[in-house]
Amino acid sequence: MKAFYTDQFVLPLPDGHSFPMQKYRALRERLVDEAVVAPRDLFEPAPASFDELALVHDPDYVSAVFEGTLDRDHQRRIGFPWSRAMVERSIRSVGATIAAASVALEEGAAANLAGGTHHAFSDRGEGYCVFNDVAVATRVLQSRRGPLRIAVIDCDVHQGNGTARIFRDDPTVFTFSIHGAKNFPARKETSDLDIALDDGTGDAEYIDALDRALDMVFERFDPELVIYLAGADAFHGDRLGRLALSIDGLRERDRRVFERCYGLPVVTCMGGGYCPDISTIVTIHANTIRELCAFSKSSEVRRDTNHEPRTTARVS
Repeated sequence: MKAFYTDQFVLPLPDGHSFPMQKYRALRERLVDEAVVAPRDLFEPAPASFDELALVHDPDYVSAVFEGTLDRDHQRRIGFPWSRAMVERSIRSVGATIAAASVALEEGAAANLAGGTHHAFSDRGEGYCVFNDVAVATRVLQSRRGPLRIAVIDCDVHQGNGTARIFRDDPTVFTFSIHGAKNFPARKETSDLDIALDDGTGDAEYIDALDRALDMVFERFDPELVIYLAGADAFHGDRLGRLALSIDGLRERDRRVFERCYGLPVVTCMGGGYCPDISTIVTIHANTIRELCAFSKSSEVRRDTNHEPRTTARVS
């Protein structure tokens, strides 16, 4: 199974910043060390282009990001100080989801070892999200293939508000978010299906709610591709999470999602994770990729060989 990585593009963040930038390299190294993903299946993605980003985002906003003219309020909403490295990291992360989604349609499953920037709106970023990788990848694929039907299954602990807003009137995209009711963002958008959970929700209650929600997703919508946001931030030790899932519970969450996607191509993005212990975040994300690999091997997927992976380099 192919996975796309962007950890060589590092955001320069001030000391004490809460964003765990180091988790991405640690995840890739863990996956290789434990033989979950072979080095030959790890790829550096091409960057998303201005025109690809503009399929979703206001061109004036894209230009402001590229040119470094974002005002202080925009930078405050995003949570990152502007830098050239921030721009490169952001467009590579979007490029990774475009590449992984293209490969998933061809081979059945693929992963972006970052991504899940679901708080970015068409005209602004927020919550550590500059551009919305899921939305851009969706529009790029649809520009190539016509009205491809895509389901977004968002299990990050924070509602995918930007994604919900971008696709709110689009019958070709079904947005589902299961998240903390009282967590960020304070003002929620309306997804096609939202499940809001109380603080302290644990494994059993979460899995029951997820199962019932997945029933509704697939009763209401017949996707040709699933994009899964597998946030690590529903973990009980996450400082921004407020739910109470265990590591085993999160792995069972992943397993349930992939079981319901049997026969469909799936692309997975990592989403958030803010546990003070970086190794715990890495374990949760690595378990997601383990389950995706198992899904990839077992599921009889729909294949389309019209597109080649967009890559600039292969890890050797």
